[in-house]
Amino acid sequence: MAVFACAGCEAVLTASVAQVVLPVHAHQKWGNGVLLPVLMTPGTYAVDPEPSGPPWRPWSEIGVDEAEARGVFAPVFHALSFGAPGAIVVAPGDTRGTVLIPERCGGYCCGLDGRDGPNLACARCGQPVATRIDDCSLWQAVWLDPHAVRRLSAGGSTRPTASWEALAEEREGTPPVEPSGTWSLRWEAAVGAALAHLLSASAGTRVAVPDGLVADTFGRVLDALLPPGPPAKTVALAGPGLPAPDPAPHIALVPRHPQTGEVWQLSHTADIVPLAADVWMHLAFPHEGLPVPTTGGMPDGVLRDDPLPLHPRWLFRPDSGVFLHTLARLPAVRQPWLRRIFEQVKDRPYSHPF
Repeated sequence: MAVFACAGCEAVLTASVAQVVLPVHAHQKWGNGVLLPVLMTPGTYAVDPEPSGPPWRPWSEIGVDEAEARGVFAPVFHALSFGAPGAIVVAPGDTRGTVLIPERCGGYCCGLDGRDGPNLACARCGQPVATRIDDCSLWQAVWLDPHAVRRLSAGGSTRPTASWEALAEEREGTPPVEPSGTWSLRWEAAVGAALAHLLSASAGTRVAVPDGLVADTFGRVLDALLPPGPPAKTVALAGPGLPAPDPAPHIALVPRHPQTGEVWQLSHTADIVPLAADVWMHLAFPHEGLPVPTTGGMPDGVLRDDPLPLHPRWLFRPDSGVFLHTLARLPAVRQPWLRRIFEQVKDRPYSHPF
C-alpha cells in the first residue's frame, strides 16, 4: 500500500492505495455528452508507462527511427507526446489536500478534460500536482504528475497479490451487457486491444473462433478484416481453471493478471493473445446470475427465465480507438497486409465492423 505526497512540501495527496494494472480502457473516449463512470476502483492506483502531456510533436517531424524508439510503429494521430512517462491515476474520491486551479479548468461541455494542463494544486504549497478529468465521453479520474508527487509507503497491512488459482475460483467477470441493453464499454475496449494482437497472430490468414460469446465479440470483425476462405488457424480460450485445449489451438486467448499485468503462459507453442482478466473470466466461465432473489433459493445449475437475461440491442463493435492505439505499438504493423488494415480502420473508424 502507498500514499502519494507533494514533492514540494510533502503534504499527503491521496488515501492509502494499492497498485493494479492500468485498465485497458484508461484513455477510451465514447459517445458525445455521455457521462462515464470512475475509471479506478476506490483504493487502487495504476501507472501509465507511456509518455503523456506536452511537449507534443507533429508526426511529420518525427522520423521512423525516433518513433520506433518511442515504441510507436504507425501514426495514429497527427502528434505524439514526448512528455514524462509514469503518470499515476487514482479515483477522484481517493485524492486529499488538493484545490482546483481556476484558470486551468477548460473542458468540452460537461466538465474538465485537462486541455490546459494540470488543474489541481497542492492545497498547502500551491504547486500544480495533478489533472482532474470528468468531462463527458471520458472516464472520470485524477492523473498525478509523476514529477510533482512522491510515492510513500503507507505502512500497515499490505494487499496480497491474488494467485491465478484464487482468481479462477472467484470467477469475478464483467458482464458484457449493461442494464440499459448497451454493450459494456470495458468489453469494447478489451476486445479492441486483444483484436490487435489476434490479427497479428493470424499472419493474415482466416481464423476459426469458438461459438458463443467469443464469436459474437471477435468473429464478425475477424471475418470482415481477414481474407475469405477456409480457416487456417484456430483460436481457443486458455487459462486458470480451464482444461488444456485439445487439440492445441494455434492462438490462445489468455487473461492478463489484474494486479500485476502478468500474462498467463501456456506449456505448448500457441501464439498468446492477452485479454483483460474481467472480460476473460466471463468468457471462460459464463454465468447468468439471478437478477432478483428467489424465496427458498434455486437448485444449483437451474437458471430463472423470468426476467430474461440481458441481451444487447445491436451487434458488438470493438473500440476502434483502443484497437488502433494497440496495433500502432506492435512491430507487426509494419507488415504490408496489417498496415493496410490499420490504415483502413484509421481512415474509417466508425465503419463496419467498428
